[in-house]
Amino acid sequence: MSDIARNLAQIKAKISAAALRCGRSSEEVTLLAVSKTKPASDIEEAIAAGQRAFGENYVQEGVEKIRHFAEAGVLGLQWHFIGPLQSNKSRLVAEHFDWCHTVDRLRIATRLSDQRPTAMPPLNVLIQINISDENSKSGIPLAQLDALASQVAELPGLTLRGLMAIPAPESSYERQFAVAQQMAVAFNALKQHYPHVDTLSLGMSDDMEAAIAAGSTMVRIGTAIFGARDHQAHQGQ
Repeated sequence: MSDIARNLAQIKAKISAAALRCGRSSEEVTLLAVSKTKPASDIEEAIAAGQRAFGENYVQEGVEKIRHFAEAGVLGLQWHFIGPLQSNKSRLVAEHFDWCHTVDRLRIATRLSDQRPTAMPPLNVLIQINISDENSKSGIPLAQLDALASQVAELPGLTLRGLMAIPAPESSYERQFAVAQQMAVAFNALKQHYPHVDTLSLGMSDDMEAAIAAGSTMVRIGTAIFGARDHQAHQGQ
């Protein structure tokens, strides 16, 4: 068994345990393997171990990997764009990815919708919330969610699937849970209004348990699966 396969098995066991502790089924939580800066060979090992959903932060690097696996005839993969999105890169995301987690303004959502090829299903999008109100983070304040959601939901090239957040690091479980709970409340309210909303992308290696307890349906895990990041791989992305 490869290291990556072993790591995936350990993470899945942690997800199951966290879900069981709060009376949820492990099937309710999708594991998104964050493969940014990792070579295709690492992703191949993860695929061999049963992983199908992958998250990329850098547009160009992600597109190269998507093309690589498409040309290799590997079917059934799901590619999620989870990095900050600049307007000049929106077309590449619209044409290649299955999901975009980082919609935080109408202008970028409109571009993604207009640029989504009609032969492809609508692009699944999440609205990014800046839940910890950090100046350095992308995302909108919760107060702006209703307005943006109503606009995004109208765009024909997109399907609004839910919310994503990258909370500020908190050392205590209680603090992590309190922040995750705020996201869960907003997510549950959104679900009442929009039929396709089913995804709360929340939780990484350090706060995964609290996120799952609060109601996250997708956790984003990178280093714990693939090992430490390779900083050289994304120069110029």
